[in-house]
Amino acid sequence: MRRRVIALAGSLLLTGCGAADMTKQASPFANAQGAKTVTLSVQSWVGAQANVAVARYLLEHELGYRVDTVQVDEVPAWDALSQGRVDAILEDWGHPEQEQRYVEDKRTIVNGGDLGVTGHIGWFVPTYFAKAHPDVRDWKNLDKYAGQLRTPESGGKGQLLDGSPSYVTNDKALVANLDLDYQVVFAGSEAAQITQIQQFAKEKKPFLTYWYSPQWLFEKVPMTEVKLPAREDGCDADPAKVDCAYPVTPLQKYLNADFARDGGKAAQLLRNFKWTTEDQNEVSLMIAEQKLSPEEAAEKWADSHASVWRTWLP
Repeated sequence: MRRRVIALAGSLLLTGCGAADMTKQASPFANAQGAKTVTLSVQSWVGAQANVAVARYLLEHELGYRVDTVQVDEVPAWDALSQGRVDAILEDWGHPEQEQRYVEDKRTIVNGGDLGVTGHIGWFVPTYFAKAHPDVRDWKNLDKYAGQLRTPESGGKGQLLDGSPSYVTNDKALVANLDLDYQVVFAGSEAAQITQIQQFAKEKKPFLTYWYSPQWLFEKVPMTEVKLPAREDGCDADPAKVDCAYPVTPLQKYLNADFARDGGKAAQLLRNFKWTTEDQNEVSLMIAEQKLSPEEAAEKWADSHASVWRTWLP
């Protein structure tokens, strides 16, 4: 679940989807009295970088704000947002415990509305493998292919490739509870996972991977989802007992409550920010595939989509 920059620098490469507490990185400009500044949390995956790049571009060039960005893992980002260390999270993949704590109980965070993008996490195999072995699309048949999916890292079992341990993932519980002959292997980041997937695809090797949409890689490496057990109410309430598919999640924005109240035009723009999966993927591809800087990608997108973003302006 899914899901990803200091000043959006190029050193933060690609990665829907939080571990070490990195809130100490928070901007010194967050909540600065009288300063026309905004601090945005940016997760490590490229779709999240695309959101922040475009929001930052518009805040700076259309509204005259100074924008600072901070990379914080998913769960610590909620702490930073609650404390006012950052002003907004633009892509959240669903954290019920954090929502209850900060939105409902403490009321230090408010929902900023739909991002306009629907997220989904699942297990995928390359489409070339699914076409050759159609029954692999059902999880009940995965053990049949465990031998073909072994790697040196998976310890004699089939490999289920994950990205970062900080992402929303039920995979270890799913493998255990579905009694599958697989080992979850973490690539470490979205970028590392993409590299491994692309290498498998280049060699036409089979693989099984945790992946998510929206994500630009589907356009480069076609993948087919493996159907997991259908969701039922409460099937993922206990993280240790999860035995069902991941949900389909309308991705949300969240604002610090004080910023939502006093953030003026910046807060209004971020509430209004709502685009499509196609928009996000367009910017993501420019960053990840065309190697544009986030700033360059945002400007290029803004130049050709004025009719979209003008509706967001206060």
